[in-house]
Amino acid sequence: MSLDVNTLFLVTIYVEVILGLLLLFAWVQNTAIIAVAWWGFANLLRAASVMLFGMYGSVPDVISIDLANVILFTAFAFTWTGARVFDHRRPHPILMFAGAALWLVMSRIPAVQASFNVRVLLSSGIITAYTWAAAYEFWRGRDEPLVSRWPAIFMLFAHGSLYLLRTPFGAMLPWSPTSNEVFESVWLTVLSFEALLFTISIAFILLAMAKERAEHRHKTAALIDPLTGIANRRAFLQDGETQLKRQLTNPRPVAVMLLDLDNFKSINDCFGHAVGDRVLQLFAEVGNRCMRRTDLFGRLGGEEFAALLVDTTRERAAAVAEEIRAGLTAATSEVEGRPVTATVSIGVVMSHDAVLDLSALLAQADHALYRAKDNGRNRIEIASIELVLDRIKRAIPDRPAALGAKTAAKSAA
Repeated sequence: MSLDVNTLFLVTIYVEVILGLLLLFAWVQNTAIIAVAWWGFANLLRAASVMLFGMYGSVPDVISIDLANVILFTAFAFTWTGARVFDHRRPHPILMFAGAALWLVMSRIPAVQASFNVRVLLSSGIITAYTWAAAYEFWRGRDEPLVSRWPAIFMLFAHGSLYLLRTPFGAMLPWSPTSNEVFESVWLTVLSFEALLFTISIAFILLAMAKERAEHRHKTAALIDPLTGIANRRAFLQDGETQLKRQLTNPRPVAVMLLDLDNFKSINDCFGHAVGDRVLQLFAEVGNRCMRRTDLFGRLGGEEFAALLVDTTRERAAAVAEEIRAGLTAATSEVEGRPVTATVSIGVVMSHDAVLDLSALLAQADHALYRAKDNGRNRIEIASIELVLDRIKRAIPDRPAALGAKTAAKSAA
Protein backbone atom coordinates (compact mmCIF):
# COMPACT_ATOMS: atom_id res chain seq x y z
CA MET A 1 0.00 0.00 0.00
CA SER A 2 1.46 3.35 -1.08
CA LEU A 3 0.82 6.77 0.37
CA ASP A 4 -0.42 9.39 -2.06
CA VAL A 5 1.44 12.65 -1.46
CA ASN A 6 -1.58 14.71 -2.50
CA THR A 7 -3.63 12.98 0.19
CA LEU A 8 -0.83 13.68 2.67
CA PHE A 9 -0.95 17.34 1.70
CA LEU A 10 -4.68 17.48 2.42
CA VAL A 11 -4.28 15.62 5.71
CA THR A 12 -1.38 17.89 6.68
CA ILE A 13 -3.45 21.02 6.01
CA TYR A 14 -6.32 19.65 8.08
CA VAL A 15 -4.05 18.61 10.96
CA GLU A 16 -2.15 21.92 10.98
CA VAL A 17 -5.37 23.91 11.14
CA ILE A 18 -6.84 21.75 13.91
CA LEU A 19 -3.64 21.89 15.97
CA GLY A 20 -3.30 25.63 15.43
CA LEU A 21 -6.83 26.24 16.64
CA LEU A 22 -6.27 23.87 19.55
CA LEU A 23 -3.16 25.79 20.64
CA LEU A 24 -4.97 29.11 20.32
CA PHE A 25 -7.87 27.75 22.35
CA ALA A 26 -5.40 26.62 25.04
CA TRP A 27 -3.88 30.10 25.03
CA VAL A 28 -7.28 31.72 25.49
CA GLN A 29 -7.77 29.53 28.56
CA ASN A 30 -4.47 30.78 30.02
CA THR A 31 -3.31 33.98 28.35
CA ALA A 32 -0.33 34.25 30.71
CA ILE A 33 1.64 31.81 28.52
CA ILE A 34 1.83 33.91 25.35
CA ALA A 35 4.18 31.43 23.67
CA VAL A 36 1.25 29.09 23.03
CA ALA A 37 -0.33 31.77 20.81
CA TRP A 38 2.88 32.04 18.77
CA TRP A 39 2.90 28.27 18.29
CA GLY A 40 -0.77 28.25 17.33
CA PHE A 41 -0.26 30.88 14.62
CA ALA A 42 2.81 28.95 13.42
CA ASN A 43 0.60 25.93 12.73
CA LEU A 44 -1.95 28.03 10.85
CA LEU A 45 0.81 29.56 8.73
CA ARG A 46 2.19 26.12 7.92
CA ALA A 47 -1.29 25.04 6.84
CA ALA A 48 -1.44 28.00 4.46
CA SER A 49 2.00 27.25 3.03
CA VAL A 50 1.21 23.55 2.46
CA MET A 51 -2.02 24.54 0.72
CA LEU A 52 -0.06 26.80 -1.65
CA PHE A 53 2.54 24.09 -2.27
CA GLY A 54 -0.28 21.74 -3.21
CA MET A 55 -1.42 24.18 -5.87
CA TYR A 56 1.85 23.78 -7.77
CA GLY A 57 1.23 23.63 -11.51
CA SER A 58 -2.21 25.21 -11.35
CA VAL A 59 -1.06 28.65 -10.19
CA PRO A 60 2.04 30.74 -10.99
CA ASP A 61 5.29 29.65 -9.32
CA VAL A 62 5.50 32.98 -7.52
CA ILE A 63 2.49 31.81 -5.48
CA SER A 64 3.03 28.04 -5.19
CA ILE A 65 6.79 28.29 -4.53
CA ASP A 66 7.93 31.77 -3.54
CA LEU A 67 4.94 32.85 -1.46
CA ALA A 68 4.53 29.34 -0.03
CA ASN A 69 8.16 29.32 1.11
CA VAL A 70 7.92 32.82 2.59
CA ILE A 71 4.91 31.75 4.66
CA LEU A 72 6.62 28.46 5.64
CA PHE A 73 9.79 30.22 6.82
CA THR A 74 7.70 32.69 8.81
CA ALA A 75 5.86 29.77 10.43
CA PHE A 76 9.11 28.23 11.65
CA ALA A 77 10.25 31.68 12.76
CA PHE A 78 7.08 31.92 14.84
CA THR A 79 7.92 28.58 16.46
CA TRP A 80 11.38 29.90 17.34
CA THR A 81 9.92 33.16 18.63
CA GLY A 82 7.45 31.22 20.76
CA ALA A 83 10.38 29.34 22.30
CA ARG A 84 12.05 32.66 23.13
CA VAL A 85 8.88 34.12 24.60
CA PHE A 86 8.29 30.93 26.60
CA ASP A 87 11.55 31.53 28.45
CA HIS A 88 10.86 35.27 28.89
CA ARG A 89 13.06 36.57 26.07
CA ARG A 90 12.03 39.27 23.65
CA PRO A 91 11.08 38.51 20.03
CA HIS A 92 13.53 39.56 17.31
CA PRO A 93 11.32 41.06 14.54
CA ILE A 94 14.23 41.45 12.09
CA LEU A 95 15.47 37.87 12.51
CA MET A 96 11.88 36.65 12.46
CA PHE A 97 11.50 37.70 8.83
CA ALA A 98 15.15 37.37 7.83
CA GLY A 99 14.62 33.87 6.42
CA ALA A 100 11.79 34.97 4.17
CA ALA A 101 13.74 38.02 2.99
CA LEU A 102 16.83 35.88 2.29
CA TRP A 103 14.77 33.50 0.18
CA LEU A 104 13.19 36.29 -1.89
CA VAL A 105 16.61 37.82 -2.58
CA MET A 106 18.53 34.62 -3.27
CA SER A 107 15.81 33.01 -5.40
CA ARG A 108 16.08 35.94 -7.83
CA ILE A 109 19.73 35.18 -8.54
CA PRO A 110 19.88 33.38 -11.93
CA ALA A 111 22.24 30.64 -10.73
CA VAL A 112 19.97 29.85 -7.78
CA GLN A 113 16.82 30.12 -9.83
CA ALA A 114 18.15 27.64 -12.38
CA SER A 115 19.20 24.97 -9.87
CA PHE A 116 16.53 22.99 -8.04
CA ASN A 117 19.09 21.48 -5.65
CA VAL A 118 20.44 24.89 -4.65
CA ARG A 119 16.94 26.11 -3.89
CA VAL A 120 16.23 23.00 -1.85
CA LEU A 121 19.48 23.51 0.05
CA LEU A 122 18.61 27.17 0.68
CA SER A 123 15.08 26.48 1.93
CA SER A 124 16.26 23.52 4.01
CA GLY A 125 19.00 25.61 5.58
CA ILE A 126 16.58 28.37 6.56
CA ILE A 127 14.11 25.93 8.13
CA THR A 128 16.90 24.05 9.89
CA ALA A 129 18.31 27.30 11.28
CA TYR A 130 14.95 28.31 12.78
CA THR A 131 14.27 24.80 14.09
CA TRP A 132 17.68 24.44 15.72
CA ALA A 133 17.35 27.96 17.11
CA ALA A 134 14.08 26.93 18.79
CA ALA A 135 15.78 23.84 20.22
CA TYR A 136 18.60 26.05 21.50
CA GLU A 137 16.14 28.43 23.21
CA PHE A 138 14.61 25.52 25.09
CA TRP A 139 18.10 24.28 25.95
CA ARG A 140 19.01 27.68 27.42
CA GLY A 141 16.08 27.46 29.80
CA ARG A 142 16.90 23.92 30.97
CA ASP A 143 17.39 25.08 34.60
CA GLU A 144 13.61 25.21 34.91
CA PRO A 145 12.50 21.73 36.04
CA LEU A 146 10.21 20.88 33.11
CA VAL A 147 10.45 17.25 32.01
CA SER A 148 8.66 17.88 28.70
CA ARG A 149 11.37 20.38 27.71
CA TRP A 150 13.77 17.55 26.82
CA PRO A 151 11.64 15.72 24.21
CA ALA A 152 10.90 19.11 22.65
CA ILE A 153 14.64 19.80 22.32
CA PHE A 154 15.27 16.35 20.83
CA MET A 155 12.41 16.52 18.33
CA LEU A 156 13.28 20.01 17.12
CA PHE A 157 16.93 19.08 16.67
CA ALA A 158 16.06 15.82 14.88
CA HIS A 159 13.52 17.51 12.61
CA GLY A 160 16.02 20.21 11.67
CA SER A 161 18.65 17.57 10.95
CA LEU A 162 16.27 15.65 8.69
CA TYR A 163 15.54 18.81 6.73
CA LEU A 164 19.22 19.02 5.82
CA LEU A 165 18.85 15.61 4.15
CA ARG A 166 16.40 17.14 1.70
CA THR A 167 19.34 18.22 -0.45
CA PRO A 168 20.68 14.70 -1.18
CA PHE A 169 17.09 13.49 -1.41
CA GLY A 170 16.29 16.33 -3.79
CA ALA A 171 19.08 15.24 -6.09
CA MET A 172 17.21 11.95 -6.57
CA LEU A 173 13.94 13.66 -7.46
CA PRO A 174 13.02 14.04 -11.11
CA TRP A 175 12.17 17.69 -11.71
CA SER A 176 10.48 19.26 -14.65
CA PRO A 177 8.73 22.61 -14.71
CA THR A 178 5.88 21.11 -16.71
CA SER A 179 5.60 17.83 -14.87
CA ASN A 180 4.11 16.71 -11.57
CA GLU A 181 6.55 13.81 -11.25
CA VAL A 182 7.95 15.41 -8.15
CA PHE A 183 4.72 14.57 -6.34
CA GLU A 184 5.18 10.90 -7.17
CA SER A 185 8.61 10.64 -5.53
CA VAL A 186 8.91 8.23 -2.64
CA TRP A 187 11.33 10.64 -0.94
CA LEU A 188 8.83 13.49 -0.95
CA THR A 189 6.23 11.10 0.46
CA VAL A 190 8.55 10.11 3.29
CA LEU A 191 9.44 13.72 4.04
CA SER A 192 5.81 14.81 3.98
CA PHE A 193 4.82 11.96 6.29
CA GLU A 194 7.64 12.83 8.71
CA ALA A 195 6.62 16.48 8.71
CA LEU A 196 3.04 15.46 9.53
CA LEU A 197 4.15 13.26 12.43
CA PHE A 198 6.47 16.00 13.69
CA THR A 199 3.68 18.58 13.58
CA ILE A 200 1.36 16.39 15.64
CA SER A 201 4.03 15.35 18.14
CA ILE A 202 5.61 18.76 18.74
CA ALA A 203 2.20 20.44 19.18
CA PHE A 204 1.25 18.06 21.98
CA ILE A 205 4.70 18.31 23.56
CA LEU A 206 4.51 22.11 23.54
CA LEU A 207 1.03 21.95 25.07
CA ALA A 208 2.34 19.55 27.71
CA MET A 209 5.23 21.90 28.44
CA ALA A 210 2.89 24.87 28.89
CA LYS A 211 0.61 22.80 31.15
CA GLU A 212 3.59 21.55 33.15
CA ARG A 213 4.82 25.10 33.71
CA ALA A 214 1.38 26.26 34.85
CA GLU A 215 1.17 23.38 37.34
CA HIS A 216 4.74 23.98 38.53
CA ARG A 217 4.07 27.67 39.10
CA HIS A 218 0.85 26.92 40.93
CA LYS A 219 2.70 24.48 43.17
CA THR A 220 5.65 26.77 43.86
CA ALA A 221 3.42 29.80 44.41
CA ALA A 222 2.29 28.23 47.68
CA LEU A 223 5.93 27.95 48.77
CA ILE A 224 7.23 31.38 47.73
CA ASP A 225 6.85 34.61 49.67
CA PRO A 226 5.14 36.94 47.18
CA LEU A 227 6.89 40.11 48.40
CA THR A 228 10.51 38.96 48.54
CA GLY A 229 10.47 36.02 46.13
CA ILE A 230 12.26 33.71 48.59
CA ALA A 231 10.94 30.65 50.42
CA ASN A 232 8.06 31.28 52.78
CA ARG A 233 7.73 29.75 56.26
CA ARG A 234 6.14 26.55 55.01
CA ALA A 235 8.78 25.96 52.34
CA PHE A 236 11.68 26.76 54.66
CA LEU A 237 10.48 24.35 57.35
CA GLN A 238 9.78 21.58 54.82
CA ASP A 239 13.08 21.92 52.98
CA GLY A 240 14.99 22.40 56.22
CA GLU A 241 13.66 19.18 57.72
CA THR A 242 14.51 17.37 54.50
CA GLN A 243 18.07 18.72 54.58
CA LEU A 244 18.56 17.64 58.19
CA LYS A 245 17.18 14.14 57.61
CA ARG A 246 19.75 13.58 54.88
CA GLN A 247 22.51 14.04 57.42
CA LEU A 248 21.34 11.47 59.96
CA THR A 249 23.66 8.88 58.46
CA ASN A 250 26.62 11.24 58.16
CA PRO A 251 26.24 14.18 60.58
CA ARG A 252 27.99 17.41 59.65
CA PRO A 253 28.07 20.79 61.37
CA VAL A 254 24.90 22.79 60.78
CA ALA A 255 24.18 26.44 61.49
CA VAL A 256 20.68 27.87 61.86
CA MET A 257 20.07 31.62 61.91
CA LEU A 258 17.12 33.72 62.94
CA LEU A 259 17.28 37.25 61.55
CA ASP A 260 14.96 40.02 62.71
CA LEU A 261 15.01 43.59 61.38
CA ASP A 262 15.38 46.12 64.21
CA ASN A 263 12.59 48.62 64.88
CA PHE A 264 10.86 47.72 61.64
CA LYS A 265 7.56 49.21 62.78
CA SER A 266 9.24 52.61 63.07
CA ILE A 267 10.44 52.30 59.47
CA ASN A 268 6.86 51.79 58.32
CA ASP A 269 5.65 54.63 60.54
CA CYS A 270 8.32 57.13 59.44
CA PHE A 271 8.74 56.30 55.76
CA GLY A 272 5.56 54.45 54.80
CA HIS A 273 4.76 50.83 54.04
CA ALA A 274 6.04 51.08 50.46
CA VAL A 275 9.52 51.87 51.76
CA GLY A 276 9.14 49.17 54.40
CA ASP A 277 8.32 46.61 51.72
CA ARG A 278 11.33 47.71 49.71
CA VAL A 279 13.55 47.26 52.76
CA LEU A 280 12.30 43.68 53.11
CA GLN A 281 13.02 43.05 49.43
CA LEU A 282 16.53 44.48 49.73
CA PHE A 283 17.18 42.34 52.80
CA ALA A 284 16.07 39.23 50.91
CA GLU A 285 18.44 40.13 48.06
CA VAL A 286 21.33 40.64 50.48
CA GLY A 287 20.62 37.34 52.23
CA ASN A 288 20.36 35.42 48.95
CA ARG A 289 23.71 36.75 47.78
CA CYS A 290 25.37 35.44 50.94
CA MET A 291 23.98 31.92 50.59
CA ARG A 292 25.52 28.96 48.81
CA ARG A 293 23.43 26.74 46.54
CA THR A 294 23.10 24.20 49.35
CA ASP A 295 21.98 26.78 51.93
CA LEU A 296 18.36 27.68 52.66
CA PHE A 297 17.03 31.18 53.20
CA GLY A 298 13.43 32.09 53.85
CA ARG A 299 10.99 34.56 55.34
CA LEU A 300 9.14 33.21 58.37
CA GLY A 301 6.77 36.17 58.52
CA GLY A 302 6.77 39.93 58.98
CA GLU A 303 10.35 41.13 59.36
CA GLU A 304 11.66 37.76 60.59
CA PHE A 305 13.83 35.58 58.36
CA ALA A 306 15.71 32.30 58.82
CA ALA A 307 18.68 30.56 57.22
CA LEU A 308 20.06 27.01 57.31
CA LEU A 309 23.72 26.49 56.47
CA VAL A 310 24.71 22.84 56.03
CA ASP A 311 28.26 21.51 56.40
CA THR A 312 29.65 24.76 57.73
CA THR A 313 31.87 25.96 60.55
CA ARG A 314 31.25 28.36 63.38
CA GLU A 315 33.65 30.83 61.76
CA ARG A 316 31.89 30.73 58.41
CA ALA A 317 28.46 31.03 60.01
CA ALA A 318 29.63 34.11 61.90
CA ALA A 319 31.17 35.53 58.72
CA VAL A 320 27.95 35.02 56.74
CA ALA A 321 25.89 36.61 59.49
CA GLU A 322 28.22 39.61 59.57
CA GLU A 323 28.11 39.90 55.79
CA ILE A 324 24.31 39.99 55.91
CA ARG A 325 24.29 42.50 58.78
CA ALA A 326 26.71 44.87 57.04
CA GLY A 327 25.08 44.30 53.65
CA LEU A 328 21.67 45.38 54.87
CA THR A 329 23.02 48.62 56.34
CA ALA A 330 24.79 49.43 53.08
CA ALA A 331 21.83 48.48 50.87
CA THR A 332 19.35 50.57 52.86
CA SER A 333 21.47 53.67 53.36
CA GLU A 334 19.03 55.25 50.91
CA VAL A 335 15.71 53.66 49.90
CA GLU A 336 13.41 55.45 47.46
CA GLY A 337 15.39 58.61 48.18
CA ARG A 338 14.91 58.29 51.94
CA PRO A 339 17.78 57.78 54.46
CA VAL A 340 16.50 54.56 56.07
CA THR A 341 19.69 52.67 57.09
CA ALA A 342 17.93 49.59 58.46
CA THR A 343 19.71 47.19 60.82
CA VAL A 344 19.21 43.54 61.75
CA SER A 345 19.82 41.40 64.82
CA ILE A 346 20.91 37.81 64.19
CA GLY A 347 20.81 34.76 66.42
CA VAL A 348 22.94 31.79 65.36
CA VAL A 349 23.04 28.23 66.70
CA MET A 350 25.56 25.53 65.78
CA SER A 351 24.91 21.78 65.88
CA HIS A 352 28.05 19.63 65.69
CA ASP A 353 26.94 16.17 66.72
CA ALA A 354 23.64 14.39 66.21
CA VAL A 355 21.45 16.78 64.28
CA LEU A 356 18.47 18.10 66.25
CA ASP A 357 15.13 18.67 64.55
CA LEU A 358 14.69 22.04 62.94
CA SER A 359 12.21 23.37 65.47
CA ALA A 360 14.72 22.71 68.30
CA LEU A 361 17.49 24.47 66.43
CA LEU A 362 15.22 27.43 65.68
CA ALA A 363 14.29 27.59 69.35
CA GLN A 364 17.95 27.88 70.35
CA ALA A 365 18.57 30.46 67.62
CA ASP A 366 15.57 32.34 69.01
CA HIS A 367 17.30 32.63 72.41
CA ALA A 368 20.43 33.97 70.74
CA LEU A 369 18.37 36.47 68.77
CA TYR A 370 16.80 37.86 71.92
CA ARG A 371 20.22 38.13 73.52
CA ALA A 372 21.26 40.24 70.49
CA LYS A 373 18.17 42.41 71.00
CA ASP A 374 18.86 42.76 74.73
CA ASN A 375 22.47 43.78 74.06
CA GLY A 376 21.57 46.72 71.86
CA ARG A 377 20.44 45.32 68.47
CA ASN A 378 22.33 45.43 65.16
CA ARG A 379 24.58 42.61 66.34
CA ILE A 380 25.15 38.85 66.16
CA GLU A 381 24.90 36.34 68.99
CA ILE A 382 25.84 32.67 68.72
CA ALA A 383 23.86 30.37 70.98
CA SER A 384 25.27 27.71 73.29
CA ILE A 385 23.71 25.24 75.64
CA GLU A 386 24.98 27.37 78.54
CA LEU A 387 23.17 30.39 77.10
CA VAL A 388 19.91 28.45 76.85
CA LEU A 389 20.20 27.12 80.39
CA ASP A 390 21.03 30.59 81.70
CA ARG A 391 17.94 32.03 80.03
CA ILE A 392 15.66 29.36 81.45
CA LYS A 393 17.24 29.74 84.90
CA ARG A 394 16.53 33.48 84.90
CA ALA A 395 12.96 32.64 83.75
CA ILE A 396 12.89 35.27 81.07
CA PRO A 397 9.50 34.92 79.35
CA ASP A 398 9.71 33.69 75.80
CA ARG A 399 8.33 35.77 72.98
CA PRO A 400 4.77 34.90 71.91
CA ALA A 401 5.91 33.10 68.80
CA ALA A 402 5.23 29.76 67.24
CA LEU A 403 8.53 28.39 68.50
CA GLY A 404 7.35 28.44 72.13
CA ALA A 405 9.03 27.92 75.46
CA LYS A 406 8.16 24.25 75.51
CA THR A 407 10.27 23.55 72.44
CA ALA A 408 13.14 25.56 73.87
CA ALA A 409 13.09 23.57 77.09
CA LYS A 410 13.09 20.32 75.13
CA SER A 411 16.08 21.40 73.07
CA ALA A 412 18.03 22.34 76.21
CA ALA A 413 17.32 19.00 77.90
